[in-house]
Order: sequence, then structure tokens, then C-alpha cells
Amino acid sequence: FDDCKGNNKLNFEVSNPDFKVERDGSLVALKNVSEAVRALFVHARSEHAEDMAEILVVEANEKHGALKEIFKIEGNLGIPRQKRAILATPISIPENQRPPFPRSVGKVISSEGTEGAKFRLSGKGVDQDPKGIFRINEISGDVSVTRALDREAIANYELEVEVTDISGKTIDGPVRLDIFVIDQNDNRPMFKEGPYVGHVMEGSPTGTTVMRMTAFDADDSSTDNALLRYNILKQTPTKPSPNMFYIDPEKGDIVTVVSPVLLDRETMETPKYELVIEAKDMGGLDVGLTGTATATILIDDKNDHPPEFTKKEFQATVKEGVTGVIVNLTVGDRDDPTTGAWRAVYTIINGNPGQSFEIHTNPQTNEGMLSVVKPLDYEISAFHTLLIKVENEDPLIPDIAYGPSSTATVQITVEDVNEGPVFHPNPMTVTKQENIPVGSVVLTVNATDPDTLQHQTIRYSVYKDPAGWLEINPTNGTIGTTAILDRESPYVQNNIYTALFLAIDSGNPPATGTGTLHITLEDVNDNIPSLYPTLAKVCDDAKDLRVVVLGASDKDLHPNTDPFKFELSKQSGPEKLWRITKLNNTHAQVILLQNLKKANYNIPISVTDSGKPPLTNNTELKLQVCSCKKSKMDCSATDALHISMTLILLSLFSIFCKSFP
Repeated sequence: FDDCKGNNKLNFEVSNPDFKVERDGSLVALKNVSEAVRALFVHARSEHAEDMAEILVVEANEKHGALKEIFKIEGNLGIPRQKRAILATPISIPENQRPPFPRSVGKVISSEGTEGAKFRLSGKGVDQDPKGIFRINEISGDVSVTRALDREAIANYELEVEVTDISGKTIDGPVRLDIFVIDQNDNRPMFKEGPYVGHVMEGSPTGTTVMRMTAFDADDSSTDNALLRYNILKQTPTKPSPNMFYIDPEKGDIVTVVSPVLLDRETMETPKYELVIEAKDMGGLDVGLTGTATATILIDDKNDHPPEFTKKEFQATVKEGVTGVIVNLTVGDRDDPTTGAWRAVYTIINGNPGQSFEIHTNPQTNEGMLSVVKPLDYEISAFHTLLIKVENEDPLIPDIAYGPSSTATVQITVEDVNEGPVFHPNPMTVTKQENIPVGSVVLTVNATDPDTLQHQTIRYSVYKDPAGWLEINPTNGTIGTTAILDRESPYVQNNIYTALFLAIDSGNPPATGTGTLHITLEDVNDNIPSLYPTLAKVCDDAKDLRVVVLGASDKDLHPNTDPFKFELSKQSGPEKLWRITKLNNTHAQVILLQNLKKANYNIPISVTDSGKPPLTNNTELKLQVCSCKKSKMDCSATDALHISMTLILLSLFSIFCKSFP
């Protein structure tokens, strides 16, 4: 600086308190220069002149020199220097500073010398939340911090500084003032994504990647404070090698480092390994902070062991006629019991032509449950030999194959039991006419004993005979009648009568077989037709003399039923009082030929069916002639009944749709 008059009373002011300027113009750093400090301002003032200079802080390999040289270089480069009234260079403050507070951290310089001018600071951290962290000396421009800062909470502050007059009116600015919080290594690495579980297949090649561990450090990622390195602190268990795995110190990838032979799940103490992983910041230096997590590595099974039967031959005994499980076949498999590499699948490959046997896997024990699904017959075969193979649900790996131990023989012995006689055929069917004479032969049954080697005799008896119509010869099985067979009996359903018979052999204890007999009964015309209704009423002054429509029914079957023939028996007296007219095959109408006096009349009627020979029913229709007044029918004078009902003539043409034959 040169005011051309000897620089009398020359004074330098630096915007950053970590620097000072000597009388000879040398710029001196009072502390180690942080990378965050990239520029500062120097204000020079003498009795006759003043000026402001901006100092750029550059790297060691860049051009640098004395303050005068820097000014000279800028001048030679032709860089125009703009005069600034307010100079606010960025301020860098380490986080976590200790008291005392407030602590001076920088200075704002104004080239204006207005009397009564004051500095004013504003922004987040001053008059905005969080308030009161920074303040400025309104006269000197010194900036101070009032408490320790946390870079992980707020990494930088953007403030504004301005110059005001005595009345508070802004006369210069505002100018931006940046405050940077310098990171300190105050956060340990943390593993946030746990639990950490990895899987690796047994026999995997050396260098197989199992999983990746990633830690987080809240410190500045651009500094060593957050530069992490990974390390395995502990492995459990330590066999077959204490160093089964390696972790990439920079990436955190865990890989296998043992040979595939040692990575054998079946020879390990346990298929689960636990690794204590450490993450250290400061690039892994001893001064770094650490965080740990546990990585669980599971050795997954592959199907490298075929199932093997525990013995080459199994024995089983079963009674003839019985079904169900007869023997459990046991196997051994060294693979993981929770996988398809362990679960067994059994197949009968020989000795089961009749499909009498089946085999299924017990899901809990992995045993093969051999069952009889079709009853065996001792008389046909007393012995059976099965050949059975066992495989896994999952296929074996290519270099492993099923051997002789994966097949076994099962010898099955069938025990003879006293079986009950069997009717041939069963059920038995026969057709007979109803009403055949008592003592008639229905049929002779035939039952045989399956136990052909025991030479037993058979006796017969009646088991169920609902109507009590039958008997059976106990020796030869001839069934005869003990009563009339009636097709119309309630014990006959759909023309079929059913009875059950027993055949009992002479074994000890005796065995019994049951036979069913169905007798289809043919109809015989043995039921006279019935007539309905048997009572009719009519008014003595009725204009419609059609008294009633009669119907006929018959328990027999066609052709022993309709068409029915309706006739009036001979009428007494000189005059004919009524006549009967056929309506269709099952109905006829009674018509009065004249009005009758109030009284009771009996009309003799005969109805005949179409059977051969036909059967006739002679019956009487009771006719009451009543007085009718004001829609009331009074039949009290005709008998002891007192009837009051709406006058309705009893002609029923509308409900019968059959035409005359």
C-alpha cells in the first residue's frame, strides 16, 4: 500500500481473525489454513488514503508470493478490482468448540466512513430459527458465535450484513455472508440395515460373494471423518477354519476364502456362522471411531447325498382281507431336513401287478409307509415280494447318483383268516306272482366258503324278513313262502320285496356271510275298485240336477284297473228318479231326473274294473235333498245333522280333463 506521502499512521485490518498483516505488508496465517478459507479482505488506511484488497488463498502448487507480488500479478493480468463498501468474506468455524462463548470468528469491513454507521446482521441463526447463534459488533464489524455448532444439524449458514445510519436506515448492502461449519469426527459409523443375513451354497468356489455390509457415518462425506474401512473382528464357530470369510475393507463385500471341500455343510458343526463386522472411519486409522454389527451366514444345502435304506430287506405280516399300513421303511439322508434334498419319494418298482399296495412318505419322519389298499387273499397267494426305490424330491447334483442302497426288498406274509361264506350272485333277484300258494319255492340260494383249504360246511338262516313271508332250508338253501305274498303290502316298495339271509360256516369261531334277495311281485287282480265320494247333497228346488261326479280307484296295476264300468242297480218304484253317465275312464256323473222332496235317498251303484276276471264293487251313494233359502242349505229335516253352508252345486266338470272313451 502506498499513499504517495510516506504511509504515515498506516494500519491494516483483516476480515479473518486467523490472519494478520505486518508493517512491511507480509500476510501471516496465525493458524493452519483450512480448505474452507478461500478468500479474505485487507483494509489499509493511512492519514491521506485508504484502499481494500481481496486475497485469494490458493493451493501450495499454485502461484503465490508476497502481498505486493499478488497485487502486481493482478494488475499485470488486467483484472479490474471493483471497490466494495462492505467486504464479507466467508467464515469457517469448527463444530463442537468448547467454551468460553461468545467467540470471535470473523470480521466484516466497510470502506465507507460515514459517521454513526452501524453493522446489522440477519438471517437463519441470527433473527431466524435457530435464533441467536451469531451476532455482530455494530461498530467494529466483528462476528462472533454464541455456542457450539453441530455440522450434522446445519452445515452452513447464509447470512446478510448491511450498514445502516444512526436512524437504522440501510445505507449499504445487504451483502451475503457465508458461514461454513468445519466437520469434526464426532459420529461413529452405524449399521442401519440389519439384521444382516447372507446365504452361500455349500461347495461354492473360493471367492464367492456372500453379502455386502454397509455402514453410515453422519460426518462430512468429503473428509476422512466419514471414510470407512471394514474388518472382521470375530468368527463363530472357528471350525473348520478360523478364517472362513474375508471382507473387502472398502466395499464391505463378504466372500468365501476356504476351498469348496471345507465348505461342506454335512461336516460342519453347524451350518450357521456369525461374523462380528467392524466399520472404522478416518480410513481405518487407529484414531478412527468404530461401529460393529453381526452378519449371519447360512450354508445352504445342495442335494449331494442320496437317501439310503437302513437295511436291504424289510419284513411285514398282514391278515388277508385287511387294509392299511403294514410296515414303515426307514432311510437315512445327510442333507438338510428342511429341504427337498432330504425329503424322500418312494416308488414300488416290482411285485405289485394288481395294485394292491401303495407307499407314501411320512412328512415328519421321512419314512415310507407301505399300505395294503386292496384286501389280499391267502388262498390266492400267501407271499408277496416288493422291490422299492427311494429318491429325493430335488434332483441330485450332476456328479452324484443313486446307488444300490437306494433300493430295498419287502417280504410280505399273508395270514389266513376264517372268511365268511359268499353268496352267488349277491344280490339275488327273482320274479313271482303275488298270492302264490303258501309253501311255494321262491328260489335256492348258493353260497361258497372262500377258505377252500379248510373244507367247512355251510348252514343258512333268515336274517331279515320284514313281512314274515319266507323261510329257508338250513342245509340246501331253498327259500319257500310261509304266507301269501301281497304286492299291495306296505312292506313292498316299487313292486319289490327285500329280505336278507345268512350263510354261516363251521369254523371256530364261525364266520358269516349275508345275502340279499329281491322278489319282484307281479300284480294279480285281487282288489275291487272303490268309489268316492259316498255322500252328496242337493237343494229340493235345484235347477241344475247334476248331483255329483263320482270317481273310482283300484290298488291293482294296469290292466287290472281302469277303464271302470259304472252302473245303477235296479231302481224301486214306478218312476226312475236318477241316472248315471260315464265321463271318462275313471269318473261318472249322477243326474236327478226330477226335483225330489226333502229326504235322504240311497242310490245303489256298481263299479267294475277291467281285470281278467273283472271284479265288481256294489255300493250305495247317500243323497240328501235339503231345503235352500237365502243361499243357506238346511238338511236338518233329513237327518240329525245341522248344516249351514253356502249353496254350491256339486257338479265338478271343470276339474276333470279326461274325455269320454
